[in-house]
Amino acid sequence: MTAIYLIGLREGLEITLVVSILVAFLVKSDRRHLLKWVWAGVAAAAAISIGFATLLEVGATELSFEQQETFEAVASFVAVAFVTWMIFWMRRMARRMAAELRGKLEEAIQVGTFAVAGMAFLAVIREGLETSILFYAAAQGAKDTAQPLIGISLGLLTAVVLGWLLYASAIRINLTKFFTWTGALLVLVAAGIFKYGVHDLQESGLVPGLNTYAFDLTKALPPDAWYAELLRGMFNFTPQPTVLETIAWVGYGIPVLVLFLLPLLRKQQPAAPKPAPEPAGTSA
Repeated sequence: MTAIYLIGLREGLEITLVVSILVAFLVKSDRRHLLKWVWAGVAAAAAISIGFATLLEVGATELSFEQQETFEAVASFVAVAFVTWMIFWMRRMARRMAAELRGKLEEAIQVGTFAVAGMAFLAVIREGLETSILFYAAAQGAKDTAQPLIGISLGLLTAVVLGWLLYASAIRINLTKFFTWTGALLVLVAAGIFKYGVHDLQESGLVPGLNTYAFDLTKALPPDAWYAELLRGMFNFTPQPTVLETIAWVGYGIPVLVLFLLPLLRKQQPAAPKPAPEPAGTSA
């Protein structure tokens, strides 16, 4: 539930930031009559995203066991691709998102009211579909409980509250730092989803090695222990992974995390000291 909460918080905050920027621009420019079109676009995007998530869940139940495992593997890999693209994009765009959205909205206003609704719809639908795919992929290990639904709901609710507080200027947070550190956590979550996708391929029989384990920590991490459940829920860490699962987790998680944090690490490196100027009259 913790990993899914983080997904809901991260994706939900992106959505609420987009909506709050659009709303604030219309309010400050005395165009409140266009707000209904923004909310219409947001509502349409939310409805399609919820329908897409439902379609994923219902469609998977109609498949055989092998087909379902393959479908879940594909969904996991698509989710990993989405989250990888999203965290790098947000790291780059966090500082200039507001200016770009305001410019696009101004252009849409010149076209007409339906263009305003369409602009709000397009701004939200991408995040909504991403959330649906990430939710489906991350919830595969807990199908028989309500925890995934609770986690995503709490994450989105927290994002809505934060977005409203930001809009009302009640709090100010450094969005660049927020997206950096939540992005780093999501890299580890995505590594777990990628590992789960490999496991699904092994379950379906398309990839061998289902019973070839890399290590066995079941004595140190009993499956029913709360800390083992926390590791499994957050990072899909299992005490007895297969060799291919371990390779998948390390092969994705370590390189992507290093690439994501590399600009931050470069900023923290001390600048090289400048050479002291030579005293006058000492030149050869």
